Amino acid sequence: MDDITMRYTEKPVLTNPIFVEGLPGIGNVGKLAAEHLKDELKGVKFAELYSKFFPPQVLVQDDGLVRLVNHEFYHVKRTPKADDMVIMTGDYQGLTPEGQYELSDFILKELKGLGVKMMYTLGGYGLGRMVTKPRVLGAATSIDLVKEMEKHGVVFARGEPGAGIVGASGLLLGLGKLYDMQSVCLMGETSGYFVDPKSAQAVLEVLTHVLDLKISFAELENKAKQIDQITSKLRDTEGGPEVAPKEDLGYIG
Repeated sequence: MDDITMRYTEKPVLTNPIFVEGLPGIGNVGKLAAEHLKDELKGVKFAELYSKFFPPQVLVQDDGLVRLVNHEFYHVKRTPKADDMVIMTGDYQGLTPEGQYELSDFILKELKGLGVKMMYTLGGYGLGRMVTKPRVLGAATSIDLVKEMEKHGVVFARGEPGAGIVGASGLLLGLGKLYDMQSVCLMGETSGYFVDPKSAQAVLEVLTHVLDLKISFAELENKAKQIDQITSKLRDTEGGPEVAPKEDLGYIG
């Protein structure tokens, strides 16, 4: 097996495709957002990525069958007046710094071949405390994009995130510049204690506004209510959850 293998079930022909990435990390914000988006837009899976840089394991599905951990790629074809989309989600990020770089570079080469010139990476910004109304922080590869995202309510605050952006959400931006790709990272504030559908919705509300998409948030809202019930019980418990230092959580995952 090669270090990284991409298996296509089809090679879609896309019009000015925009790439959206959401992988597991703090609060699973990016993964939750990307999966909700591809479900709502009825994305069609066209490729799977396998790698030695992922954990050495298989996942057991509900039917008892196993599958290798991977990244999955979906395409969404929109109206002739709107850009098509490529959405990537997955089970894990690379285990090592080398793996993170190799995976990001490989993905960018594949995206270049699909005609991608604009990317949005999604993730969570851990605060180490409960968040009632999460802000969406941003990072971008040009001042024009910063100004554009500010119009959509994205916060570009000095010193946030203080630890920079770790993992695919950051590397795709940095390495993407080498491939002449414009990029924005959208980071939803999250405690980092739980899977955070409220933060995922905040990120998607910005993204769908930017891309002029219409989707339902009902499923995320239901999940958020379940998490709120859990956190409410924890607050009623003496001491509540242990608070991690901000520097341990303040990055994208």
